[in-house]
Amino acid sequence: MYNLVNTVSLKFFGLCAALLLSSALLQASEKTPQATYNQGAAFAIGSPASSTEIAGWDIDVRPDGVGLPVGSGSVEQGALLYEQKCAMCHGDFGEGAGRYPKLAGGEGSLQDARPEKTVGSYWPYTSTLWDYIRRAMPYYAPQSLQVDEVYSLTAYVLNLNDILDDDAVVDQQSLMQIEMPNRDGFYLDTRPDIQNDRCMQDCLKDTEQKLVSSLAQPQVDVD
Repeated sequence: MYNLVNTVSLKFFGLCAALLLSSALLQASEKTPQATYNQGAAFAIGSPASSTEIAGWDIDVRPDGVGLPVGSGSVEQGALLYEQKCAMCHGDFGEGAGRYPKLAGGEGSLQDARPEKTVGSYWPYTSTLWDYIRRAMPYYAPQSLQVDEVYSLTAYVLNLNDILDDDAVVDQQSLMQIEMPNRDGFYLDTRPDIQNDRCMQDCLKDTEQKLVSSLAQPQVDVD
């Protein structure tokens, strides 16, 4: 009997404590101003990102060069940086070390069964090269390079692909005047985005489907 009374008493006090806690939380929530979705704080946590914080993430560079910061770099400076920070993975001359990707060579190989897609043979824009180096390189310390260092490395990689001379210097304006060999190898996909309802019954049979258009398939030499 004693144990039963104690058990009932514990359950009663536990229930009372839970009710009191719920009441306190409800009152606190009523006193807390409700944030709006427009303020970016739907859950009333955190704070709006400052312009400095946004600038730290807003580092993309468009194919037309919008986003390139002011700066400059030379092939000569880039060669020194490349030897220090890049050659261990990409080889002394961009040929690739081990299974790391090649940066140079591959001209005229895009129609081959195993094309070499390097900066010189495949990439269409110099701004893409600059953006990737700043964003992701070197592999062991991404986004550690200064702006002028990125320009220098960009110039040197272009030099490895015989696109820039040994004495070339590039900046945010001259970089965009360089035409890449494969600049015309890409095109806009003008096919519309289609959002169809999923068919669950009485669906179109395979024999009733008709291919109305397709992309041209290149002739590939598999020998």
